[in-house]
Amino acid sequence: MSAFDLAKLEAIIAERARSGDAGSWTAKLFAKGTEKAAQKLGEEAVETVIAAVKHDRQGLVSESADLLYHWLVVLALEGVPLDEVMRELESRTGQSGLAEKAARKD
Repeated sequence: MSAFDLAKLEAIIAERARSGDAGSWTAKLFAKGTEKAAQKLGEEAVETVIAAVKHDRQGLVSESADLLYHWLVVLALEGVPLDEVMRELESRTGQSGLAEKAARKD
């Protein structure tokens, strides 16, 4: 497995967001705000699904990378650290997914 992980990507996104660099896609997304970043996240999610149902392995890898990047941008814009999401996931591992879903207050 690669030494590169989501925490490193989260740090890169934070750095680029603060840079104000006109050539940085991340800085541009931050300038446009959550609505634009969330729109991009949705587009990447759809593209990931399409690649999966087409059994397009390389497309799935590429679109998944785009999806994770845009997800982290949205989290950062909303002030939600990756660690908070990971803690939530960890808290769910002690029970079955069906039990966890049934216990949610939707």
